[in-house]
Amino acid sequence: MTVTIVLVYQSLLGIYGDRGNAAVLTKRLSWRGIDSRVVVVEPGETLPADASIYLLGGGEDLAQTTAVRELTKDGNLFRALDAGAAVFAVCAGYQICGSTFTIGEHDDVVGGLGILDVETRRGDVRAVGEILYRWTKPDGTDSLVTGFENHGGFTRVGPDARPLGLVEKGIGNGYDGTEGAQQGKVVGTYPHGPVLARNPELADHVLELALGHALDPLPRPAIDELRRQRIAAVRA
Repeated sequence: MTVTIVLVYQSLLGIYGDRGNAAVLTKRLSWRGIDSRVVVVEPGETLPADASIYLLGGGEDLAQTTAVRELTKDGNLFRALDAGAAVFAVCAGYQICGSTFTIGEHDDVVGGLGILDVETRRGDVRAVGEILYRWTKPDGTDSLVTGFENHGGFTRVGPDARPLGLVEKGIGNGYDGTEGAQQGKVVGTYPHGPVLARNPELADHVLELALGHALDPLPRPAIDELRRQRIAAVRA
């Protein structure tokens, strides 16, 4: 079995280093003896419809609208979701997965991909800095997620999705102390970092969504210690 991971439109949604999330996923698969490959697709190229994971990263206003237009025209992201693929979207990628978001100085409302029940509007402040939130995992236990947020949009989560967790430090979704959202196999969150490098449990969650089964723990003391130090620094 080879797990195919698609980096979607790096020229549009790849300006904050979020492509590092693909490297994290491939490494964690390799440590478990699972083969993987990363496919980079740019606007005008056809997305594979049979991949396991699709990664969307950060970008600016024009990049967001272009990405929505191209992905809608292509259609294969929707077909892949119907076939059981997972989507992991960060920041601008998170926003465009929703039903609507705003762009430009006049806050024009534009339609998103509609694969995540969220809406984004310009916030009262810009969220810039370290963020720490308590993610509620599928088994009901908690795990801290750390990253760096840099966004001007605030996001409301609708009834068909659920927030990923509650913010301990930072802004997150902006309205109610929550951060991120998940609906089925679509996961959106604001932090960069890349966020999956900082949060191995979240990385494994994305892999489990794509594979359709739980993964055994993967102890890495050096990674755990670095993570402990980072969380302590954010809280200090």
